[in-house]
Amino acid sequence: MSVAKDVKICNVSEIVNLEAAGLLFAAVDARVDITDHYVFQKPGEPTRTILALNVNPLAPRHANEFRHGAVYETLVDTDGDAKPNIAFRYRFSRKEQGRQLARVTRVELHRELEDGHLEGENQEELLFQDAPVSFGPEPLLTSGSHSVQFFAGLRSDPFFFDLLGFSNGLTFSGSDFFLDKNVFSIALEVPIQLLGRTPHVGVWTRTLVPMMLQPDHLTQVDQVGRPAIGTLFALGHDRNLFATTYPAAQPMTVTSMGQTFAELFHSELQRLGGYSTKQALTIAARLLPDILSYDYSRSDGFWNGRRLHDDVMDVLLQLVTNGKITSDGVGPHTDYLDEFPYLGQPHV
Repeated sequence: MSVAKDVKICNVSEIVNLEAAGLLFAAVDARVDITDHYVFQKPGEPTRTILALNVNPLAPRHANEFRHGAVYETLVDTDGDAKPNIAFRYRFSRKEQGRQLARVTRVELHRELEDGHLEGENQEELLFQDAPVSFGPEPLLTSGSHSVQFFAGLRSDPFFFDLLGFSNGLTFSGSDFFLDKNVFSIALEVPIQLLGRTPHVGVWTRTLVPMMLQPDHLTQVDQVGRPAIGTLFALGHDRNLFATTYPAAQPMTVTSMGQTFAELFHSELQRLGGYSTKQALTIAARLLPDILSYDYSRSDGFWNGRRLHDDVMDVLLQLVTNGKITSDGVGPHTDYLDEFPYLGQPHV
């Protein structure tokens, strides 16, 4: 989850500036800091799905490119074991003379993720090579095999939320912090058969960068499943731990407080929502592992995938507070496009 949204440890000036001490992006690099991701059925075409991954909060202030040498991934679990079976991988060239190109592949995975390597690199199916990145207002689209469409570049941030109210003890005024903000987006339109044989899948995203002393090896630096889960439950240094722990291992991973993440989620639900032990355990088990559930045969949104206009924060606020807070008073943006890549033009 982006630093811009991890603000309950910050004051207002820190939120605005992001240079304040202690505020660091994933891998100290905005280019690989994931803000959100979205998964939804293409409007009017139930046999196609849209996958969108956003990084680089407050773009282009801190970075005006994707990171060369990093790997951006959308991971798909097809059998419900919280381990990926399919990976869509996005890599980018160096930005030279204002131009950057993308390479997109798909690979079927056959063993558990490990740091230091990418499984199946020799078996990756090439979807796009040298697809141009958009740095201007008009989206540059690339079409490839399987009638797949691809976009990467600067876009309006689709997320909407009263971030300052969140940092002020959940005292909301209906002010949308993200209304005029930008991100760098990666969007992919795919036929549903590329997501697996059965419609019930789990989806999450992650970024990897070369290790400092072993540049030929990669390490995971960020991941996002359901929106805002890490922000709501993982505090302080545990936020980084949560972002770098594979979903299947999250429930039993021990935090800096000596609790597992499952126990931390349970105690936070009791504290924030006054839930009984049984209720808190049930909800915590639903939220962990942190993977976005998606049935690609259905067009409804969150909890089934996530559309750009889904008011996920209202849903989550109601859940974690047990109905004490029902809304932050902020609604969807009005600049979403009616066609791929669906994300609005960047703000000047």
